[in-house]
Amino acid sequence: MKKLLTLSLIALSAGVAGLPAHADDKAVIDAMEGYFEFVDYGGATIFPEQIPGGDWKKFFVIDARDKGQFDKGHIPGALNIEWRQVLARRNEIPKDKPVLIYCNQGTLSAQAGLALRLAGYENVRILQGGMSEWQAKGGFEASAKANGAPKH
Repeated sequence: MKKLLTLSLIALSAGVAGLPAHADDKAVIDAMEGYFEFVDYGGATIFPEQIPGGDWKKFFVIDARDKGQFDKGHIPGALNIEWRQVLARRNEIPKDKPVLIYCNQGTLSAQAGLALRLAGYENVRILQGGMSEWQAKGGFEASAKANGAPKH
């Protein structure tokens, strides 16, 4: 399992084009195939407007950006765990409550979220569009804005 996670993280962090193929490593392929057969389409992602304002406190929120970006602004209450460190710091991440992970636009948090899900964290959701979409859609009020009364 440790080898699988290591290889998966290498693949995720380096990008597919920059990696040698691991086609002959059956354990890696079988684990990824099993994961993709299990996961629902879109099941690991959530849009800002899908989270009612009062429900944000139910999430353990992880900002997967680097410390400099986190210090410039983040979702209030978020813990800064850079995307490359999520497995190394997984003991800080609960398995008994929903976990929401985000970065700037969703790319790096998707990689970190996949790594956590492969490590057994079925409670992880990736904030679609990341911090930029969260801000653009109204932050904690995104759901209310999206579901508000029609304007005449």
